[in-house]
Amino acid sequence: MPEQSVEFDEQTAAVLDAVCEHAGLSSRRQAAEFLLRTSIREGNARLTGRGRALYPIQGGSR
Repeated sequence: MPEQSVEFDEQTAAVLDAVCEHAGLSSRRQAAEFLLRTSIREGNARLTGRGRALYPIQGGSR
């Protein structure tokens, strides 16, 4: 996979630094990848309904 260089503004860099500390990561690049993967995983779970409980329908015909 090709490498891409990404520039971060001060606010984004501060957030990525906080994520590094919280998640035990060693670079801003790892923090950005962690956040992206988490976002994709959560979006996929919402889209597919994974993790939602299914309940049987109670009652008869209408």
